[in-house]
Amino acid sequence: MSKLLEIKDLKVQFNTDHGVVHAVNGVDLELEKGETLGLVGETGAGKTTTALSIMRLIPSPPGEITEGTIRLEEGDVLSHSEAEMRKIRGNKVSMIFQDPMTALNPVQTVGEQIAEVISLHQKVSAAEAVKKACEMLETVGIPAERSAEYPHQFSGGMKQRVVIAIALACNPELLIADEPTTALDVTIQAQVMELMEQLKRDFNTSMILITHDLGVVAEICDKVAIMYAGEIVEKGTLNDVFDHTMHPYTQGLFDSLPSLDKDVHRLKPIDGMMPDPTNLPKGCSFSPRCPFKTELCEKEDPKLQEMEPGHFVKCHRFCEKGRR
Repeated sequence: MSKLLEIKDLKVQFNTDHGVVHAVNGVDLELEKGETLGLVGETGAGKTTTALSIMRLIPSPPGEITEGTIRLEEGDVLSHSEAEMRKIRGNKVSMIFQDPMTALNPVQTVGEQIAEVISLHQKVSAAEAVKKACEMLETVGIPAERSAEYPHQFSGGMKQRVVIAIALACNPELLIADEPTTALDVTIQAQVMELMEQLKRDFNTSMILITHDLGVVAEICDKVAIMYAGEIVEKGTLNDVFDHTMHPYTQGLFDSLPSLDKDVHRLKPIDGMMPDPTNLPKGCSFSPRCPFKTELCEKEDPKLQEMEPGHFVKCHRFCEKGRR
């Protein structure tokens, strides 16, 4: 497989009246063609900011990408002009946003919104764009005759299907799905995830799935990256992270899940709260919540190190200093 996306030392901050928000702090990620990467972490970990950086959609001001490179195939996204980015968005890279209720234009029919994306990126007539929009609706399980209807005439699950149709209309190489099932009920969530997995196979699309749900990650992801306070604290294959968990934060996420095998009265939560991004702790960001912290953890920030081929962890317990 060839490399589609490579992010190195990405740093993003937001300059606000209350101080500088350090949203992303040196993220490194790679994605091969056809792979699915699960980006997991609590709210405020920096997952969506990382995704928006790939699309160059960080609101500026107050947002600013201060360091790093984002290579999409051969080109660095951060060096492209805005005109070049408009050609990439929706064509090479598409994003399914968190809330389908706000992602769609309420005064345009769903068919018009899909056709607009096709017209922008493909040299087709208006009639051909409309025809392809109807085909995309059929692809995501919505009858073509509903293309003349408006978003308010669709249920939440149907709206999300429309958003997926828009994202896949130009057969992008990379699809970023930002918690695509958060606003949906459980039965519709399963249908939407099954649909996305099927379409990913049909279109041979690579995908970054941003989610809190480790169950969804286990179902459809090839690789997993765990984010905390704007950093990747553990990453590797699905087997590495799920079966050979190393970082205490990753272990805490698994411990807080209900299990059918164990009879427990209370789940085991992770103590404390995510740190304030305007005032991150010295040393390891997770140390205030970590049951294994030492003096070294509070003084020195550990480096992300490769413990086994492809399995990286950012923790003093597993690096050379931590073993002494």
